[in-house]
Amino acid sequence: MGKKATSREVAERAGVSQSAVSRVFGNGAAVSREMDAKVRWAAAELGYRPNVLARAMKSGDSRIIGLVVAYLENYFYNEAFEKLSIALQTRGYHVMMFMASQTAGNVDTVMEEILDYQVDGIILASVELSSKLAEQCKLADVPVVLFNRGQDRSDISSVTSDNRAGGRKVAELFVRAGMTRPGYIAGWEEASTQRDREKGFREGLNAAGVSLFAREVGNYDFKTAQEAARRLFAVPPHERPDSVFVANDHMAFAVMDVLRYELDLRLPNDVSLVGYDDVPLASWAAYDLTTVRQRIVTMVDETVTILIDQIEQSERSARRIHIDGPLILRSSAKVPDAWKN
Repeated sequence: MGKKATSREVAERAGVSQSAVSRVFGNGAAVSREMDAKVRWAAAELGYRPNVLARAMKSGDSRIIGLVVAYLENYFYNEAFEKLSIALQTRGYHVMMFMASQTAGNVDTVMEEILDYQVDGIILASVELSSKLAEQCKLADVPVVLFNRGQDRSDISSVTSDNRAGGRKVAELFVRAGMTRPGYIAGWEEASTQRDREKGFREGLNAAGVSLFAREVGNYDFKTAQEAARRLFAVPPHERPDSVFVANDHMAFAVMDVLRYELDLRLPNDVSLVGYDDVPLASWAAYDLTTVRQRIVTMVDETVTILIDQIEQSERSARRIHIDGPLILRSSAKVPDAWKN
């Protein structure tokens, strides 16, 4: 393949000035129909495509949103990123995705790279923002919104489900269904989603006079969650949990596989199992998982609204949105008699 055609070469082929090529391809200036046809014909002949990113960086108006993610294994984030991209494109913005690990240092490195692209705004999904980078974003006048993560900073907007309320709903389900040995498999300990879901779960249990019977950590990882389930049930039957709340659906599927296919336990007869997210797979007959639903469409709409308001209207007051989600009852957990139709 040869080198890419330049705007100068297009101008020579069309017999026009280089500035005419620039006007045709997007600086907003009016051109005659004849001029437009000439330039586009020459561009097609040469295979020329304008460098939209370079032009946007030069003008300072990129209409690009940086989306930072830590992992894509969780079905919830796959669905969320698709909806975020579509919602932003509908508003005239494009998404540039950056991968980061859970470590703060790595996130900071990625964030510095994003700022070099002159993005108009940033959405952080499944990662958190250091104080240093928050200040740099503020100095660069680049608004940031956290998606499905909360943070203690009062000047950073965030959109999450009401994780504490969701945890309390799971506790109420277990208590009212007569569960006396509730277990919990935690996500990544540093995540606000994990902390809030466990806090709400414990609050709900304690309010009913029930203590958490057993706890393991799955780190929001499929294989780690499988290992956590094996440890949780590697005891005599009378010492096992009779119910388990798993901090997200991705891990709950791993736990369910271990309980059913390795330990030959029946759901919900032997163990009641509940997840969190209500990803599409949760409703499949193979899993039929009871779970707390994250209202993903509402979360996406709120995130995009906040970010666009901050970009286009200079609305810099931070907003913290907590969206309540229902407990979706399916066959993986016992249902209290009073809740049955």
